[in-house]
Amino acid sequence: MGQAGNHFIELVHKLGKDFESRAELSDTNDSFVAENYSALKEHGFFKAIIPEELGGSGVTHSEMCDILRILAHYCGSTALAFSMHLHLLSANVWKYKHGQGMEEMLKKVAANQPALVSTGANDWLESSGEMEKTKDGFLVTAVKHFASQSAGGDIVVTSAAYEDPEQGWQVLHFSVPLKSGGVSVLNNWQAMGMRGTGSHSVKFDKVFVPETAITLRRPRGEFHPVWNVILTVAMPLIMSVYLGIAQKAARIAINHAANQKKNRPYIPDLVGEMHNTLTTAELNVKDMIKIANDFDFKPIDQNGQDILIRKTNAANASIKVVEKAMEIVGGQGFYRSFGLERLFRDVQAAKYHPLQEKDQLRFTGEYILRNRLIESPVILAA
Repeated sequence: MGQAGNHFIELVHKLGKDFESRAELSDTNDSFVAENYSALKEHGFFKAIIPEELGGSGVTHSEMCDILRILAHYCGSTALAFSMHLHLLSANVWKYKHGQGMEEMLKKVAANQPALVSTGANDWLESSGEMEKTKDGFLVTAVKHFASQSAGGDIVVTSAAYEDPEQGWQVLHFSVPLKSGGVSVLNNWQAMGMRGTGSHSVKFDKVFVPETAITLRRPRGEFHPVWNVILTVAMPLIMSVYLGIAQKAARIAINHAANQKKNRPYIPDLVGEMHNTLTTAELNVKDMIKIANDFDFKPIDQNGQDILIRKTNAANASIKVVEKAMEIVGGQGFYRSFGLERLFRDVQAAKYHPLQEKDQLRFTGEYILRNRLIESPVILAA
């Protein structure tokens, strides 16, 4: 951990106490964690991962994963919303470090710290919405769901489908300020968990997007190498949040059980099972961070596949940890005041980040069969 990373972890512990004190109210009222966001911006978190030469703090990707994990111990919604800004920013840091420009964009973020809003969770290969060609650009009509931090965001990073008269159906990627004409936040985020993330739907009503704002054109419905970059930088950040939630739940359950004068005889078994499962989550997230390798990786299909596999494993394990924590505590865990109930609801969101398990299993299975990755069994020596 470098000096910059340590500095921000110390800040997380300092700010986290206030974040934690506001978490219940935000959850109860379905209200965005606006005060927490203001504090993060005030202390430079929104530019921390940008290289120092561009105005950031030079925090590494792996350090930021650790920061998010610790932040989730205090407020899962704040950590998850912040991870959405970070994963979009990280994709551009990767491009910068691999000689693909992005200097000006990163300098602007470092100077102004806008909150970047992601709408890609439901878009994947097809993308939703439609684009109509007009003079010098396009008119976009769409409704993008699960737009985390849209309640307090500044710039929407999204995509939409366009039928090119010569090349056929494409997906065009672009950014739009949230204050643009025709863009509206629907204020419909009333969810089971992660209620403070402000993940409202964002509506685009014939929003003008200039040609110069298009950052990528790709064939619709086909896998593009850009996903190997986005997935590899995004999923370790996002899943670090859920790992932090699982760790907190495990700590609450262990402390509760250890303080009981008399436990049910099977409690040690449940604690052991919970710890095994937590180790599974930790190892999968650790391996994801290793694959991302602080932006030093190639955008190859194997990296994207490896990340998605570990995302499924980490999500399932994190959810199971909190379930076991509830089982260890028993009836008290059912009360909101105890602290586990919100963690149980929040951790369920892990399964909904792309790709969802069944989609990932098919995507990975087709990749294995297409490439014949396992051609023969290993023969053990007698």
